Amino acid sequence: MLFESINQIRDLGRRCEQKPTQAQAQAPSLAGADTPLQTSWYSGVLGIVPCTSFRKSVMSRVCQLTGKRANNGMAVSHSHVRTKKLQQVNLQERRLWWAEGNRFVKLRVSTRALKTIQKKGLGAYAKELGVNLAKI
Repeated sequence: MLFESINQIRDLGRRCEQKPTQAQAQAPSLAGADTPLQTSWYSGVLGIVPCTSFRKSVMSRVCQLTGKRANNGMAVSHSHVRTKKLQQVNLQERRLWWAEGNRFVKLRVSTRALKTIQKKGLGAYAKELGVNLAKI
């Protein structure tokens, strides 16, 4: 599929963000249901194609127990040229047994927090940090 200009591509993105017109809202859904699609539509160059959001929801890289997050650092080359870099936390998604709640809790925790949980126990460590595991 070829576009005649970059403006056509930009227009497609703008149309995606707009609400559907009366005719588009009354068009039958692609799934065959009687309810109209809740998404807006690309029109023109592509014809009628349902538009979904291009933004992908991403969980933040923060430890749910300790609150550890990325550190701003510098990468220093051999010639000592310094460039910015992010030192990310080593997060692991784990299903941990919470004895006080008598159930498993799914957490994204740093490896440092995992070592401390092995030493102190999940309930005691969460209580020390002031984290309410019942809400997770």
